[in-house]
Amino acid sequence: MTTPADARLPLDADEIRRLGEIDHRHLWHPFTQTAEWREQPPLIIAAGEGPYLIDVEGNRYLDGVSSLWVTLHGHRREEINAAIRDQLDRIAHSTLLGLSHIPAIELAGKLAQLAPLGLTRVFYSDNGSTAVEAAIKIAYQFAQQRAGGAGSRKRRIVSFRQAYHGDTLGAVSVGGIDQFHACYGPLLFPSLKVDSPYCYRCPLDLLHPQCGLACLEELEDLLERQGHTVAALIVEPLVQAAAGMITSPRGYLRRVADLCRQHQVLLIADEVAVGWGRTGTLFAVEQEGVCPDLLALAKGLTGGYLPLAATLAREEIFQGFTGAYAEGRTFFHGHTYTGNPLAARAALAALEIFEKDRTLETLGPKIRRLAQRLEEFRGLEHVGDVRQCGFLAGIELVEDRASRKPYSAGERRGMRVALEARRHGLIIRPLGDVVAIMPPLTLGLSELDRLLEIVHTCIRAVTDA
Repeated sequence: MTTPADARLPLDADEIRRLGEIDHRHLWHPFTQTAEWREQPPLIIAAGEGPYLIDVEGNRYLDGVSSLWVTLHGHRREEINAAIRDQLDRIAHSTLLGLSHIPAIELAGKLAQLAPLGLTRVFYSDNGSTAVEAAIKIAYQFAQQRAGGAGSRKRRIVSFRQAYHGDTLGAVSVGGIDQFHACYGPLLFPSLKVDSPYCYRCPLDLLHPQCGLACLEELEDLLERQGHTVAALIVEPLVQAAAGMITSPRGYLRRVADLCRQHQVLLIADEVAVGWGRTGTLFAVEQEGVCPDLLALAKGLTGGYLPLAATLAREEIFQGFTGAYAEGRTFFHGHTYTGNPLAARAALAALEIFEKDRTLETLGPKIRRLAQRLEEFRGLEHVGDVRQCGFLAGIELVEDRASRKPYSAGERRGMRVALEARRHGLIIRPLGDVVAIMPPLTLGLSELDRLLEIVHTCIRAVTDA
């Protein structure tokens, strides 16, 4: 029998205090303002079980954001634990530079089997940023080699405003969230940017569906004028997650893909956040029948256990890198832990759970319940928009609903909702003033109801004050 995750909790009060002091003295937290962080003792997680996180005091919290969108099947899945233990008895790490190993081989075959048609080759890295970096470099180098090197004019990348593709410099170059990216402008390569399909705050001041996807005209015009200089376009299919769960209207992705084909531009689909069933299908691109040229995957790939990412490519692209060494067609790119055996075994086990638990089939009723319960939020005075795609959602808070006036950034309404939710036993993390919901796919209906009731209560408490 599995030992309960909180069997040895709570920790002694002195130990909890000691850990908090070390955290404040030495730990630098990502996307966290240190001055604010030091104002309160840190919430320290000690264990996890199913959809719950457990802190050092033994308090249990629903994990409403899947520990940053990675924990697909819940915490402490015995199947993944067992796979990692078994691999530890074999080998923990071996390089893929000039060698191979069993888990990386098996996982590559499985990914090629599951991926959209034509994506036959798998290049491993370790997180979403590096998966995107690899995709950008592959697309660029492929364009140069296909045109015979320096003679190629296809040297540019098209990306979307408000996009987020990670925090390494190549990924930041194709990002579009000024708060995250503007500081690094002098370090970046220029990309061609077009507006995102943000229907709630449409830059063209139009309404969908009467608009006829007029937001695509900017991209159409850009590719008509400069398509001959563009190597690739990168898009987050269906949802721009970090931008505030911005969902694209139906048919938008399909039109983007068609434009790329028309202008011989490689399509990079960044499914780091939206892959692995989050949108209701294993990959988001499936919903509009799109087969990208390159597909970036990470986050939930290992079920939230170990860092692993994969960039999938069409066979034609892979063959473009094949030749005698002297031709210089090698992809000189990689990482020390590329395709780590422990991570690859975890990923294989996580993918087996999809089949064993029939995860995508059982997700349908939960997606419908989420849609039903989200309607209750539309009547709240300070909820401007509610967005859903599959089993993820974003609730945008506004100061004035009629004018769509946002709260001032200093009010931190989204963060205040998240902090209030902790008092009720729920962990969520806002995207500015958008309350993001992305729980484990295994969350039960009763747990989903509880999660949404807490969010509803906390939004009212924070915005009615």
